[in-house]
Amino acid sequence: MNKRRDWIAILDFGSQYTRLIARRVRECGVYSEILPYNIDSRKLLSKKPQAVILSGGPASVAARRSPMCDRDIFRSGLPVLGICYGAQLMAGVLGGKVARA
Repeated sequence: MNKRRDWIAILDFGSQYTRLIARRVRECGVYSEILPYNIDSRKLLSKKPQAVILSGGPASVAARRSPMCDRDIFRSGLPVLGICYGAQLMAGVLGGKVARA
């Protein structure tokens, strides 16, 4: 019998806390998997995650060549949680304005 496994994808933008985020999700009883931030959205969505977490990272969204995930992730209908850099990235991609503090 094929039992469905609920899980959350964590896209790693280089945060020192990415593994801690994964562990905390697992402690809540949900499997999580850390994946590279630039994973193709079709490949990610074919694995059928229930949500996506965008980790933090050392980059700034204001930088010219800042890391970017596949924008189709935001159109997938999945819940997306951005933490630090991930939140800035999500705000910028979805039309928000990100300014230096």
